[in-house]
Amino acid sequence: MFKLEPRPQASRWWGLGSPLLALAITVLIGVALFMLLGKDPLRGLQVFFWEPLKSAYAIGELMVKATPLLLIALGLAVCYRSNVWNIGAEGQFVIGALAAGGVALLADKGTGSWIIVPILLAGVLGGMVWAGITALLRDRFNASEILVSLMLVYVAVQLLSYLVFGPWKDPAGYNFPQTRMFDAATQIPRLMKGSRVSVGLLIALAGSAALWVFLFRTKAGFAQQVGGLAPAAARYAGFSSRKALWLALLVSGGAAGLAGALEVAGPIGQLTPYVPAGYGFAAIIVAYVGRLHPVGMVFSAILMSMFYIGGELAQSRLGLPKSLTGVFQGLLLFSLLACDTLIAYRVRFVTTRSTGGAR
Repeated sequence: MFKLEPRPQASRWWGLGSPLLALAITVLIGVALFMLLGKDPLRGLQVFFWEPLKSAYAIGELMVKATPLLLIALGLAVCYRSNVWNIGAEGQFVIGALAAGGVALLADKGTGSWIIVPILLAGVLGGMVWAGITALLRDRFNASEILVSLMLVYVAVQLLSYLVFGPWKDPAGYNFPQTRMFDAATQIPRLMKGSRVSVGLLIALAGSAALWVFLFRTKAGFAQQVGGLAPAAARYAGFSSRKALWLALLVSGGAAGLAGALEVAGPIGQLTPYVPAGYGFAAIIVAYVGRLHPVGMVFSAILMSMFYIGGELAQSRLGLPKSLTGVFQGLLLFSLLACDTLIAYRVRFVTTRSTGGAR
């Protein structure tokens, strides 16, 4: 038999290298998975790790996927460092997209590009309001933010379905459940011609820098982290746990809402039932693979977007189900959890002796 025994001190270097080891384990398991499915493992790895990087257009598509993942992960990092477990970023993403889409639908041919700012602000406010429901229920009734935020995801998805199947449905859309395409004035400016990469990428990178300053160079950021690591010490120091709760959830909801606004006013250009793409859940993995650090999350967002694009390519080129994306995401998360467990604990084998009693 064996048991896990806490290590006297966890290795700092292994703590930094754990995501890389988890990625290597994920790749090895992926090779075995491709072989079991009767596919060439080298071709499978090429689809996931080379095809998304082989051209300027492919890299642009990679950045399109990485932008919402990074934005949502940045907000979640504030929550998780504060010991606030927001699992409902997907719902906040959807409500942000709905709020932004509602403003975009008000535009017509005479509307100027100034409307982009209200669209983005509407997305931020929509996400904050949806996260604020979780904060209110946790603050007033001590409801679990895990359950409340998660259940609100399904409410948000149903609200989206109601609007695109009902009041906001395009009357000239051949009965498809979608709004009309947004006017050109609402389109988020793109960074380069021939690519779908928008200024949202710059916003996400600026958000990463802002989060670094907030966490490591401000008193408010220090208070958030102390409250997460040692709640008793935070109370002794006079830091408000209620303020930390509201700040964490509002920042997280606003970031997810902004990601939703950038998505519908950018690559999608309308509201459809397919706006929920799982970014809010995948961003949880992005946050932890990136060690809840603003710089680390930039790289983990790129890695996760490679899984998204690789899953789509595996479907069209290898005949594999698109759900393979979720398989790789799950493998990466569980590999990381296993590595982190062995960093904090060591395996100790214990021999047991069976003692016989007198009859």
